[in-house]
Amino acid sequence: MITKTIFCEKLKVEAEALAIPPYPGELGQRIFAQISKPAWQQWLNHQTMLINEYRLNMLDTSARVFLVKEMEKFFWGEGSEAPAGYVPEKNEDH
Repeated sequence: MITKTIFCEKLKVEAEALAIPPYPGELGQRIFAQISKPAWQQWLNHQTMLINEYRLNMLDTSARVFLVKEMEKFFWGEGSEAPAGYVPEKNEDH
């Protein structure tokens, strides 16, 4: 199986492409064309942290709008910041 690569706008390197658009609409197509699979995984991890730290209710439209804005900043803007005072959990295996 041949792995397709793209120049990732987030990582600024050639990297594995996503198999399908990961989000609906025009934004999903832009992500598919410009963002690599590793960068998308970084976003998913960051998004999970945002949802948990801000206790976002994903049924709430304002929470989804907030995440889309953060996603755009994460990939193409100044970056999406962790909440003030956020401390990542320590991995007990190390």
